Parts: sequence; structure tokens; C-alpha cells
Amino acid sequence: MAGSDAPVPASLTSPESQIWEAGDFGHLRWEKTVRIGSGERHWRWASEHVLRWGIKTRSGFSVIPALPVAVGQRPVIRVNLPGARILEPVEVISVVETTQRVGFAYRTLAGHPVSGEECFVIEQRTGGNFLTIRSLTRPSDVQPWRGLFPLLRAAQLIARYRYFKALRTPGSSRAGGSRTTGSTNSR
Repeated sequence: MAGSDAPVPASLTSPESQIWEAGDFGHLRWEKTVRIGSGERHWRWASEHVLRWGIKTRSGFSVIPALPVAVGQRPVIRVNLPGARILEPVEVISVVETTQRVGFAYRTLAGHPVSGEECFVIEQRTGGNFLTIRSLTRPSDVQPWRGLFPLLRAAQLIARYRYFKALRTPGSSRAGGSRTTGSTNSR
């Protein structure tokens, strides 16, 4: 489903770039890159899945509508928990698709439990296929989400673990190219 005619904001998580320049975004900044497999077959498979929301759906989320990612698209990501269904409205703000780099970024919209941006990028390099996740996160402006932010940060850690597992080739190494950066930037 397309958004309004208003221009889509530029991505702060820069999925098109291998290097994420530091900036004071007023969010918690996080980035990690992990080798998830190797070979052309895995590359094609992982690339297709990331561009069809597979990074989310293979991690336990639902995406409505289940369409390939496209700039301006405004799907709702759904989390089903025992006794609760959480809806996370987002807008795709960047898509990159080159011969060695495939991915996208989305920003959260009003009603999402947190405020920020997240990007998922698969990159084919010497030594294998790598998944980079970048995020900028801060508390939502509304209750009850604002008060639940510490719990939501814990849930975010679990989701990230699932994301890296979702596109991994069985038996692929966790070593070699894994890096994590995280910092808190003041508002």
C-alpha cells in the first residue's frame, strides 16, 4: 500500500553504504554484521528473502500486506504474543539492490511501540555472505509504550538474535566479520 504524496524521508541508517557514518540522531544507535553463509545459491536465497520481508517473517512476525519491499510502502508488522497482538506500523524509506548489496530501511510510524529506524542489508563479500542490521531507537511519544521502553529493548535483543538466525545457512560460522557498535546519543 502506498503512502501519501509527501516525499519519503531520507534514511538515517544508510543501507546503501557499507560504512555507517556516526551522527547525533537522539536515538540509541546499534549496528552488527555477521557472516550468515556463503556461495551464490545462498546469496540469491537470502537476497530474495530480505526483499520480501523474510527477515521479519522467518523471525516470527507477520507483515501485512505481504508484498516485496518498495520505497513508500506502509505495511504493518504484527507480533503475536500470548494474549496480545502488537501492531507496528512502518514506512519503507530506502531499498538497495546491487550485485553485491541488497536490503532496505524502514522508519516507525505513529502507533509503533518505539520510535526510530531499522535497516537490514545482505552483502556478498570475499569470505561469504554477511547480514548487517542497523537501528536507531528511542521511546515512543505515547503511553503505554513509553513506559514499557525497557521491556521493549529486551524484546528487541531477542528479535535481533532471530533476525541473524533467520537467514543463516546451517553450519555457517559466527566468527569472521562480526562487529557490533552501540552507543547512546543524547537528544
